[in-house]
Amino acid sequence: MSEMLHGCLPDTEYFETTAQSGHRYGVWVTAPPGYANSADPLPLIYVMDGNWSVGLTAPLIVTQADPFLTIAPYIQVSVGYAGEEAADWAQLRNRDLVPPGEPVSDEMVATVTSARDTGAMTQEEADSYLAKLADTHADVFLDFLTAELHPRLRSRFRVSESGHGLFGYSYGGLFALYAWLRAAPFATFGAGTPGVASTDSQIFELINALPDNEQNRADQRLHITLNEAELLGDIPIYRGLARNVLSVVEKLHGKGRSQDLSSSLLHDTHVTGLQASFLSYLKTCHVR
Repeated sequence: MSEMLHGCLPDTEYFETTAQSGHRYGVWVTAPPGYANSADPLPLIYVMDGNWSVGLTAPLIVTQADPFLTIAPYIQVSVGYAGEEAADWAQLRNRDLVPPGEPVSDEMVATVTSARDTGAMTQEEADSYLAKLADTHADVFLDFLTAELHPRLRSRFRVSESGHGLFGYSYGGLFALYAWLRAAPFATFGAGTPGVASTDSQIFELINALPDNEQNRADQRLHITLNEAELLGDIPIYRGLARNVLSVVEKLHGKGRSQDLSSSLLHDTHVTGLQASFLSYLKTCHVR
């Protein structure tokens, strides 16, 4: 492992890789305290939106050494975009993190239009954002993580056979929820404010397709977080999203999945909640 990345993020190694889809990704691999002095294999925790999230989540790797916590050792794998595409991560994530066939809600169109009208987005950025939402491929990206990236990491680092995790926030949280519903090969899933922006979301179809009170499902835990400001604040798209997430939780309980599900309401906003959501996931799902 390299000792330092651009003067920060100790024990983080960065590399770039091209998927079979032709898309290129940047990958940050952050080792825990004591990794160099140990021979033990460790589980990987994949974190989405690496261009944004790595600086907020990778430093929490030291919580494994916090005597007041019981967080188990892990290696963090933050996945984002490389080269010139890194600047466009907020649009590209729509392509990779949103399930195929996910409808674009009227509230989302109104929000993007408002952002354009107030100068928060240019016309080009707004068009690109909505275009990516109209052509989404979370299934392809999930296959890249599990069938391409994971084997490469196993050949390069000391990786355990099991216990791996997947965490995402906002559309990354939607992706984590989608991956859990598809029984992707992870032990734990953290879905921070999952971006279920439409009442007609593909997520509800996947939940409806689950068998009731399934007994043979692998032990895969799902942790969902929301923020108070999303639920109770005055921004319509966040209130609607929060209502949809609560509907997801209710439907999962109705399907007999209470034993697989945990949740937490955080004292943050949609923007500030990423780090708190990741820590909540670690403290709930990845413990010794």
